[in-house]
Amino acid sequence: MSIQMTWISKKNLTRLFVGGSVAIGAGLVLGLAALGAALASEAINVGGSDVIDVNGGSGAWTALGLVIAGSLAVLGGAVAAVVSWIGALVNTWQLEDKVWFASLLALGLLGVGVVAMIAYVVVGPDGTNQTGTRALEGVR
Repeated sequence: MSIQMTWISKKNLTRLFVGGSVAIGAGLVLGLAALGAALASEAINVGGSDVIDVNGGSGAWTALGLVIAGSLAVLGGAVAAVVSWIGALVNTWQLEDKVWFASLLALGLLGVGVVAMIAYVVVGPDGTNQTGTRALEGVR
């Protein structure tokens, strides 16, 4: 019985990370648009006798729709970023030198995984290329 594993290349991990980052950015922009729509339609009034006053109406529903869309975009982007981080961990585990793996793991667990992933995307090695090379060298 033989088990064959397929590894994700660095190129695809980079695409996933960048796509997740773009989705998070788009979600934040939608959140700001929701705030702007709520303030412009006076669904939210700041100041006056109450510090914040919330009014219903079509502007409130527009803002709510934008908040929901933005939240889903941020959630999807965050999931994609975490999956790309896990893929990068698996990818760097294939390397003989475990410095990249340890760095990605430690920084990710400390909450600055974005910095580690940016470094990996820019200058990190691709463990799938080296695994394939080692497998071919063993056959010869």
